Amino acid sequence: MIVAEAVEAALAAKKPLVALESTVITHGLPAPVNLETARRLEAAVRAEGAVPATIGILAGEVHVGLSDSQLEELATRSDVEKASLWNLAAVVARKQWGGTTVATTAHLAARAGIHVFATGGIGGVHPLPYDESSDLLALSRTPVVVVSAGPKSILDLAATLERLESYGVGVVGFKTMYLPAFHSPDSPYELPSTVWSEAEAAAAWRAARELGLPAATMVFNPVSKGIPFAQVQAWVDQANSEARAAGIGGKDLTPYLLRRLSELSDGLSDEVNLRLLEENARLAARIARELLSV
Repeated sequence: MIVAEAVEAALAAKKPLVALESTVITHGLPAPVNLETARRLEAAVRAEGAVPATIGILAGEVHVGLSDSQLEELATRSDVEKASLWNLAAVVARKQWGGTTVATTAHLAARAGIHVFATGGIGGVHPLPYDESSDLLALSRTPVVVVSAGPKSILDLAATLERLESYGVGVVGFKTMYLPAFHSPDSPYELPSTVWSEAEAAAAWRAARELGLPAATMVFNPVSKGIPFAQVQAWVDQANSEARAAGIGGKDLTPYLLRRLSELSDGLSDEVNLRLLEENARLAARIARELLSV
């Protein structure tokens, strides 16, 4: 693991740090929006008084904190693997390039000593049987704060929330009592608890550590301006129906659904995606500051 000088200095000086994933750069967004977004997220973290640490794999080496030139190379290469926990070791051993998922970024951030991680949407339980993201199990055993706008809209939200409960992941809504659904600021599903400030979110994470709980503290942050839940679900249902008819499944399903959602919404889902990514990065930075305030 190679820790960037700025990240190492922040750890030594006990300055607030925020980990950022890299699959949003390598697999989540098209060029050149992916690189622009990566830079924007790092700038947002800095604007809130914290140090960003984008995590990625460059030629088989795990990097915690990327330079601008490294960000650009990761964003523009075509031979980049999607590195989740099940293939992380192989990507490193084979000296490949990789964008880190939620599960992998959380794991590597915790190993580096970073306590706060900002992402867009977490993976979860898909409507199709046996298709479940490794994010959920990883969150159950990684004691970091994860700021997210909720599970991705294409998921079975009720099943995902149930699985978070089963796995013992700490779940709080940030100024909301209902599960945000990524593109939608709310959904019909009630959350177990709510925090009304960054200080309360930080206190929840500290309490989890004092209680010896092994899981993440999931802070669900509703996007400020999203799309009504019923409308998103109608688009998702249509996209799933089309995918089944076309025989699309496995690892091809998620990118297909997200691309179709963008088409059906005339690009509105992409606009909301970029908004929530920046809002989550800013909130994560403020929580990271609160963690160091005591």
